[in-house]
Amino acid sequence: MMWVLLLISVLLPAMLFGAMLSLFPGEDEPPRWRTALARTFERWAHALRRPAPPEPPPANPFDALWVQDRLTKVADHVRRLELDTRGYARAERIIASQLAYDQLLAKACDLAGVEVEESPLGDPAERFREEVELTSRGWSW
Repeated sequence: MMWVLLLISVLLPAMLFGAMLSLFPGEDEPPRWRTALARTFERWAHALRRPAPPEPPPANPFDALWVQDRLTKVADHVRRLELDTRGYARAERIIASQLAYDQLLAKACDLAGVEVEESPLGDPAERFREEVELTSRGWSW
């Protein structure tokens, strides 16, 4: 029993002083509270930093060809609807086709770098302006 008390009385203070000594930094390492604070600040800074915006993908020339082809087909469809005087729900079909044409024009303007102004749906003045701008930049359909 005496050996147990002797071991406890020697080992317990040694472990306690060893634990307290580990709290103090050595000569080569910074204090632990400083490294913990630095890690916290790094996490905050990383959360606040915004990643750089990704580079836009290179323009695909076939997108412009596809839009020109669709513009041609939709414009021909609108012309056919305007010439057909007996078509069922003719007005609704013309309006829907013109809205599709306007959306294609907006996409073509985006591809050509033409600014699209805010206007009501189906505005003929804006449609004409976009057509003139695209034609002046070499687009044809």
